Order: sequence, then C-alpha cells, then structure tokens
Amino acid sequence: MPPTFAVSPEKNEELRRQMETLGIREEDLEERFVRSSGKGGQHVNKASTCVQLLHRPSGIEVKCMGERSHSLNRFFARRLLLERIEEIRGLKTAKAIAAERLRRQKARRGRKAARKYEEAEKP
Repeated sequence: MPPTFAVSPEKNEELRRQMETLGIREEDLEERFVRSSGKGGQHVNKASTCVQLLHRPSGIEVKCMGERSHSLNRFFARRLLLERIEEIRGLKTAKAIAAERLRRQKARRGRKAARKYEEAEKP
C-alpha cells in the first residue's frame, strides 16, 4: 500500500497512477530526512522536514524542503522525481508543456507587433 500524504485524495491517487505508469515502485525509493535550511525559525531548526529521495534503479536523487510540513515535502519530492524521470525518458512534462505554450504566446505577440509596425510604416 503506497503512503498517503497531507494532500487531497485526488492528488494522492494521481501520484500513485503516475508512479504506476512510469513503473516506479515505493520499494525502489530510498527516503532520508534531514534538517531543512532557510526560513522557518525554531520549527526548521528542530524538525527534519527536508526529504532526500533516491530512485535506486536510475540513481536519480531529489531534495525537497519547500514546505514546513514533512508530509508535503514527501509528496513534492515524489512529484519532482517523477518529473525528472519523465524528462530523462524524453516524455512531455508539465513544465515542458507550459514552456512550449509560453514560447508560442511570445511568438504570436511578436508577429502581432511586427504587423502593427508594418502597418504604421505604410503611407
């Protein structure tokens, strides 16, 4: 049974499905907890909320300490690991799709600006 994290059941299920699709098993993951750094004061200095996740078969290691919550960092570390594995396998990641959308939007704006400039130049 995969662990559940402090996120909605839908997000837990989506993570589980994505791991299953990519063939990532919980048994293949080595999880370590260390103290986070940065903002957070006493909580960060006392609790080991930073998650280091190693996927043994591929050797990919990720570190997540963006949240003060141990459970949320575990969830985000797994998502980050899946994203890196998708990149390596050449699959389209959410980040790559967003970058492509932004590139198309900028190109469209550039063409529109060029048309405006050309129209302004006409006598």
